[in-house]
Amino acid sequence: MVSRAVNYNDLTGPVKEGDLVIINTTAVELSLGTGGVHFVIFNYSNESKALEGEGHIMKLRYTPNQFRVLAVEEEESKYHHVFNEFKSLNGHMVIVGTLHSMLAPMVAMIKWLDDSIKINYIMTDGGSLPIHFSNTVRELKEKKLIHGTITIGHAFGGDLECTNIYTGLIAAKEILKGDVTIITMGPGIVGTGTKYGFSGIEQGYIIDAVNTLGGEAIIVPRISFKDRRERHYGMSHHTRTVLTEIVKTTGRLILPKLDDSKSSIIKEQIKDLKLDSKFAIEYESGDYILEALKYYKLNITTMGRGYQEDEEYFKTLGAIGNYVFKGLKDRGGLI
Repeated sequence: MVSRAVNYNDLTGPVKEGDLVIINTTAVELSLGTGGVHFVIFNYSNESKALEGEGHIMKLRYTPNQFRVLAVEEEESKYHHVFNEFKSLNGHMVIVGTLHSMLAPMVAMIKWLDDSIKINYIMTDGGSLPIHFSNTVRELKEKKLIHGTITIGHAFGGDLECTNIYTGLIAAKEILKGDVTIITMGPGIVGTGTKYGFSGIEQGYIIDAVNTLGGEAIIVPRISFKDRRERHYGMSHHTRTVLTEIVKTTGRLILPKLDDSKSSIIKEQIKDLKLDSKFAIEYESGDYILEALKYYKLNITTMGRGYQEDEEYFKTLGAIGNYVFKGLKDRGGLI
């Protein structure tokens, strides 16, 4: 039987035809969607693989797969001084999402409106840990739609490695020097069907981190009217839980302009949860998101659904892009 397997050179070294390997088959056996492939965990041809790279910060700490990286904060890094001298993000725009599928549509919309806008991406460790697993990131970089990537926590493989979200934010602004930073986890959000048991809950304390460091937090709601699960209808319970119970600061909640029936459902949710007293709520059009995706030849789905199957989800991301474009334009200058 022929099966597909992913090999990460950082962990097991390069692999070639004929190598004898040990693979992890769990995802396939559980019939998972995202991550539903085998993974190489040991290659007998690389038994003497040397300790490679620089730095003294370990990713996947205290596991058999731990390996070293040079975090940009550590003393051996040429950027060490940046973190000691940092004062503030000075209003730097930071888009805080949850699902990895949010990344490409937001990027496409921003770049479609103004190709000169420089976008950086921070990948958290709430989903896939290796950024190499993301075909989306690879495609966005190949098409020069995102400038630089940062992996934080135990996520790894970005252009820069950082220890946590705070230093990741500082690195995005002070080292990569973009106009806007987008934050989402990698592929594969964890969900349990319980109120607090989902890895997207990180959105809450990331919003707080942005505000703590003096940035502008732009909040991406998860909106859908095609998800069969009632808890995700309209504004998902993920978003509702984060905004009502997890976030302790504030931010700009960007919502799409929808037809009257769907808009009334969202507005009722906002009213019931009193979100308008905690957040600055902005309504933007996301109507051209499909044109933007087609222009850059990006075929993006969320939970297996494309634009035609989940129009409001994608319009929400288009609205985010529209808001960012207008906001940067109003500031009168890009980096």
